[in-house]
Amino acid sequence: MNTSRSETVKEPPLKPSRRSMPCLAQSQTHPHSLSKHSSFLQPNRLQPQARPLSAGTSTATVNVNEMNAIASSGLFFKDGKKRIDYILVYKKSSLQIEKRNTFEKNLRAEGLMLEREPAITSNDIMFVKIHCPWDTLCKYAERMNIRMPFRKKCYYTDWRSKTMGSLQRNIRELKSWLPRNPMKLDKEALPDLEETDCYTAPFSRARIHHFTINNKDSFFSNSTRSRIVHHMLQRTKYEDGKSKMGINRLLNNGTYEAAFPPHEGSHKSRHPIKTHGAQNHRHLLYERWARWGMWYKYQPLDLIRRYFGEKIGLYFAWLGWYTGMLIPAALVGLFVFLYGLFTMDSSQVSKEICEANETIMCPMCERNCTLQKLNESCIYAKVTHLFDNGGTVFFAIFMAIWATVFLEFWKRRRAVLTYDWDLIDWEDEEEELRPQFEAKYSQVERVNPITGKPEPFQPFPDKLSRLMVSVSGIFFMISLVLTAVFAVVVYRLVAMEQFASFQWYFIKKYWQFATSGTGVCINFMIIMSLNVVKHPRTESEWENSFALKMFLFQFVNLNSSIFYIAFFLGRFAGRPGKYNKLFNRWRLEECHPSGCLIDLCLQMGVIMVLKQMWNNFMELGYPLLQNWWSRRKIRKGGQLLEHKISLPQWEKDWNLQPMNLHGLMDEYLEMVLQFGFTTIFVAAFPLAPLLALLNNIIEIRLDAYKFVTQWRRPMPARATDIGIWYGILEGIGVLAVITNAFVIAITSDYIPRFVYAYKYGPCTDEGYRQEKCLKGYVNSSLSVFDLNELGMGYSGYCRYRDYRAPPWSSAPYEFTLQFWHVLAARLAFIIVFEHLVFGIKSFIAYLIPDMPKDLCDRMRREKYLVQEMMYEAELEHLQRERKKNGKQYHHEWP
Repeated sequence: MNTSRSETVKEPPLKPSRRSMPCLAQSQTHPHSLSKHSSFLQPNRLQPQARPLSAGTSTATVNVNEMNAIASSGLFFKDGKKRIDYILVYKKSSLQIEKRNTFEKNLRAEGLMLEREPAITSNDIMFVKIHCPWDTLCKYAERMNIRMPFRKKCYYTDWRSKTMGSLQRNIRELKSWLPRNPMKLDKEALPDLEETDCYTAPFSRARIHHFTINNKDSFFSNSTRSRIVHHMLQRTKYEDGKSKMGINRLLNNGTYEAAFPPHEGSHKSRHPIKTHGAQNHRHLLYERWARWGMWYKYQPLDLIRRYFGEKIGLYFAWLGWYTGMLIPAALVGLFVFLYGLFTMDSSQVSKEICEANETIMCPMCERNCTLQKLNESCIYAKVTHLFDNGGTVFFAIFMAIWATVFLEFWKRRRAVLTYDWDLIDWEDEEEELRPQFEAKYSQVERVNPITGKPEPFQPFPDKLSRLMVSVSGIFFMISLVLTAVFAVVVYRLVAMEQFASFQWYFIKKYWQFATSGTGVCINFMIIMSLNVVKHPRTESEWENSFALKMFLFQFVNLNSSIFYIAFFLGRFAGRPGKYNKLFNRWRLEECHPSGCLIDLCLQMGVIMVLKQMWNNFMELGYPLLQNWWSRRKIRKGGQLLEHKISLPQWEKDWNLQPMNLHGLMDEYLEMVLQFGFTTIFVAAFPLAPLLALLNNIIEIRLDAYKFVTQWRRPMPARATDIGIWYGILEGIGVLAVITNAFVIAITSDYIPRFVYAYKYGPCTDEGYRQEKCLKGYVNSSLSVFDLNELGMGYSGYCRYRDYRAPPWSSAPYEFTLQFWHVLAARLAFIIVFEHLVFGIKSFIAYLIPDMPKDLCDRMRREKYLVQEMMYEAELEHLQRERKKNGKQYHHEWP
């Protein structure tokens, strides 16, 4: 192995300071049990099986066996002192030797230390362990503007804070008498979650004396060290040329097989955590977060953020907030469903349909359908009432307001998290250009109007051409989805004739249900198949733009068939004797005599349940099978069983699955599409929030288990919000108001019943009196047709759903006045509903500020104090320097 000169240089050991460090927000703080049982967090100590070193013991006195014991844990170099910050994996049989040697040579030139280690389970695999020394960490922390702590926060005291302090003490004493909340985490198990506050500032080597550095090994946390190394890997060249740089390109061309930061040890222990404590943060996350027995507990967001980074921490914070907000929505939706269940038998419409044993309905297909009595639709009518009852409009308004409240309070929650995690000013200070963009457009530069520094610039023609290609691709994929939906529509038209002539009596009797059910299943298979089509590589894509493209495609793919059933099914079928036909061959499908809402409910229920089950299986089942297969191949080799060898941590991580190619985009996309299902057509399916809640309770622990046990540790990235997904959620909230207004007005029978009760029913002059006013509604909503006009040998009259004049009138089969009244009422309802709900949403959004008032005051106060303390710290340093050099001591600013 090639070693650099920097590897032979040993830093003098630092004596641990007696002064405590209570405000080290970026440091490794952990429970008392963690400090006893985990040596990887304290590099100056040995593993439990080795003899511990005192502060004054020289490292030269440690024998070779102890060093090997430390190195075998997979968290340090062979010398037992240099911490592994990153792992590179390559195959010895790879032909990209020159690129790899040049890349590693440049990494050493940048200040990194590398050590190779062959794999135990494979002769062809080689691991490259990377350690970032102190000087390199400081240099790149300054270059990346990483904020580090320099002084403990001191809060101003005034009458308000004193009053609030006493009030909070009284409330705390009152809560101590109440029963304990079972959802809260045990503070004894997670004592390090409440980090004491600390003022931070961008790290600077020139002002290193300002920062609180008690121990160089723990000043930069594991996640920060990995982030710095990842930054260097992304910008190191492997060949001459501006675009020949970055670990991503080396992974794609086969130079390296993988690159990842190591886990902090095993997630399991032979000893119970209650008696022996947590071995490491990964073990702590597994026991207090990822286990299925913790499904009802709050998430340890601070520990998640500390281990996986702020970006993943914000995802789980948002997912937990969304799941918690689903509880009231699920309860209200369940109440609306139960209201329909309890009033199902007393509904006037259901009674009239179930008692209509003499009303003959017109055939609903051309050749094989027979005449049916209206009471044969009794079950459909009762099921429809479960979802289309008096609470439908209320629930639609409630869910529109709920979506606004959810998003507005999430903004407040995000503000608190970004403040607690020291991300308020991060976006302006630390966000950098993507290395691929920087390499490609480095020849064309433009002065940044903010920083005044030249930076790579993408010309407008190039940007326009890329935009046109992306838009064309999206339109092509959406056209593919619409073609698939059209194919399903044709299938339903062909299948209804076949099921109507089926020999099996059950299928022949319920041919409409069979047609809808098989159509939904085929549509679901098409949805899942098309999900695989649009998965390009994300290297050359901006994250937000790619997320928007994927959302548009997936949204159209998932909801196009639902939009068809909600707004097109049965609207253009025509009338008996004059039906519209597709390609002059297949008669367009009609709604069931009890309405089209039952088809919409079936479509939503089946797709929502099956898709969630499939996603959960693919998220957990596939990694489990892959990891099981990897362990099986290792056992099959017999190497571990024969030599009783324990795999080091880096090789255990190599046998795990890498994080998804698209990172968190797939996780967000799944939840955002679910949010659309929960809000857009919720008027037709009030159980959607309940199904989403049950799924998300499983989803949180499933994702947690996957991140902790089945995936390699992802690169701890930083973020201040959930990105473009918030804008998409807002757009879904607006679309939900419009679609629910149309579902209530067009798909459901709410408006026709309303018009009949007030204009044509028995209560026209007496006022609305609930179900009594709907007496005769079913007969009023059915038109009459002369069967002799069909030419099929039938005689007499049949009924069909429409508002048309009877055949004996002066204008047979023309629309009646009631049809125009219903149409006008539907349009008026859409306008009134949208304006009312949008007005309420805007008013609520105005009332709820994006940031809590006390947080705003606290941030402004701390910004002022930071400036004052920076000046004071610099003054104290200069005064000490003057005193040290024998110069006169001054109190004023030098």
